[in-house]
Amino acid sequence: MSDTNNKDKKPLRSQQWYGKLDKDGFIHRSWMKNQGLPDHSFDGRPIIGICNSWSELTPCNAHLRELAEYVKRGVWEAGGVPLEFPVMSLGETQMKPTAMLFRNLMSMDVEESMRAYGMDGVVLLGGCDKTTPAQLMGACSVDLPTIVVSSGPMLNGKYRGKDIGSGTDVWKFSEAVRGGKMSLDEFMRAESGMSRSRGTCMTMGTASTMACLVEALGMSLPENGTLPAVDARRQALAHMTGGRIVEMVKEDLKPSDILTKSAFENAIRANAAIGGSTNAVVHLLAIAGRVGVDLTLDDWDRIGADIPCLVDLMPSGRFLMEDFHYAGGFPALIQRLSHLFDMSANTVCNASLGEITEGAECFNEEVIRPLDKPLRANAGIAVLRGNLSPQGAIIKPSAATPELLQHTGKAVVFENIEDYKARIDTPELDVDKDSILVLKGCGPKGYPGMPEVGNMALPSKLLEQGITDMVRISDARMSGTAFGTVVLHVAPESTMGGPLALVQHGDEITLDVEGRGLHLHISDEEMARRKAAWQPEKSDYHRGYAKLYIDHVMQADQGADLDFLVGSSGSKVSRESH
Repeated sequence: MSDTNNKDKKPLRSQQWYGKLDKDGFIHRSWMKNQGLPDHSFDGRPIIGICNSWSELTPCNAHLRELAEYVKRGVWEAGGVPLEFPVMSLGETQMKPTAMLFRNLMSMDVEESMRAYGMDGVVLLGGCDKTTPAQLMGACSVDLPTIVVSSGPMLNGKYRGKDIGSGTDVWKFSEAVRGGKMSLDEFMRAESGMSRSRGTCMTMGTASTMACLVEALGMSLPENGTLPAVDARRQALAHMTGGRIVEMVKEDLKPSDILTKSAFENAIRANAAIGGSTNAVVHLLAIAGRVGVDLTLDDWDRIGADIPCLVDLMPSGRFLMEDFHYAGGFPALIQRLSHLFDMSANTVCNASLGEITEGAECFNEEVIRPLDKPLRANAGIAVLRGNLSPQGAIIKPSAATPELLQHTGKAVVFENIEDYKARIDTPELDVDKDSILVLKGCGPKGYPGMPEVGNMALPSKLLEQGITDMVRISDARMSGTAFGTVVLHVAPESTMGGPLALVQHGDEITLDVEGRGLHLHISDEEMARRKAAWQPEKSDYHRGYAKLYIDHVMQADQGADLDFLVGSSGSKVSRESH
């Protein structure tokens, strides 16, 4: 069954399943043949797994069955055998209590499926927020040749003749209704024009951020990050990706050959340049942990702080992903900032980042701005430390109100999300425009799963006064589509007894983004007294995956992966099934 022309090449992994002339080989081949595969499918051709997160419960990924067919065309054309397999699908807008709870579970599904089945390389088909990092995390722990095809963003939303953006305008419209500036009927009508086609959020939310960062990491073909989901060129990209993964198997080009420290540094720079999601922080930290790269929270500040945001896209700016692509997309942005990137970094094309983006042009300088007219001059994620966040917290300055980036105010404390929902709109809430909203109990262990509730809606009585932003602090995350002066990922989280757990109503807090500080104005003695009196809340989760997650999830500054999943087990499986 083996290909005699490939004696000097590394043996295909799949031949351990399909190349043996014995009982085990018979079992593996014969059952596969019930799908109509001819003998020559197993004569030494690369077996390519298509890891598909398609699900009708995940709207962002609901068209991936169709996209998989184009990947298969490319695989067959290049001489490989494509075999599609399902994995858990994470519908960001549909799952409770939060899709983030299940990111690590999906990564386990991807990892164990890749290792257990006889494939030589894999194409990851995904797109929804947690899907892309989950697939990459799992693939990195196996380290077979891997390439990504993202589902692509939706077409621009439309309402009353104007473009509207998923997530970003939802938050704005919701606040307008609560502030009495938009009717409920208008709000409901906008809903029908928001999601006009298949695909992910068309704002620079987490889905589009991760698709672009996959491109920056070198793990996809050019233009993967921005091509609209319904554009025929995405189908062509999928076809070309199918061909490329076969070549990657022959070259033995693996994630560990591409995902170097330099690649992650490029992704951090890219996140600033596109005004990307704060969620990219925990995802890149987790992916780096799987591939064995020493990436830390401080690297985000060191590398990304001085990078300008050139992409004028919601939530930081005005335009949407469709506009970004037509303006030249990610390759044009990379060329504009080539002096700041490591253009020698390798990619799945087995060519450098500089080589695969060479000649890319910008066609709209309102969307991809010139260097001398950035949307934000210093747009990177800021890492904050102090007695309130000894292991770090983050803020996205490009989405914040500049006047609030240096602010001192009194804390209005909510002990958990239920407390917040019960009191935020009560007339007696002791709050004013200078207050700082503090939300506890929303970290990885506490919710569980670290939900996107950090961008707390403002009290309705302040919205009615025309207040549109306040400083907000929590151990939660926020949607990449969200905006505001929001401090996130406070570590250690309150559920573990971190300093956030000890904040009381009326305490004075200082946010100092320029100085990278987050300080609770109480004495060390008072902090120690409160710590000694603190008691953890009892968990409602006593079994199943949620219990496993709570017991083993790491903090946000470590990527919120499960401690026993960090690293790689490789692709080798020594024992047979029968």
